Amino acid sequence: MPSRSSASRRTVLRGAAVAPVAGLGLAACSASGQGSAGAGTPTAPVDLGAESEVAKGGAKLYRDYNVVVSRDGNGTLKAHSTICTHAGCPINKLQGTTLICPCHGSQFDAVTGKVVQSPATEPLAELPVKITSGRIIAGPGA
Repeated sequence: MPSRSSASRRTVLRGAAVAPVAGLGLAACSASGQGSAGAGTPTAPVDLGAESEVAKGGAKLYRDYNVVVSRDGNGTLKAHSTICTHAGCPINKLQGTTLICPCHGSQFDAVTGKVVQSPATEPLAELPVKITSGRIIAGPGA
């Protein structure tokens, strides 16, 4: 008598139905789907806008460039990539000075780039930032 496979038809069909859905989750978190501009963190200096857009003690998220800029109490600007260090998802939410990743819930301090809630364990990459003619310029070469 021929031996039968231990996988039932139901098990095989259930696996086939779940596989495409699981793939959607991976696509949503892949680095290739970053930002509305379709690009990752700037690879050259970008003009983000007026210096006055970032208040002392605050932060502003620039989704189109995957950058957050913060200003400390002394007026010093800092910029960080908003590509999550956990799975490469573009972070699209800023509450106060906390960045929240939509994929797995990692949270980062927008001022320091440090992780404040896992699953991410590595801080966000800091980017060069400067003011030129009253405009915030961030990215390599800034």
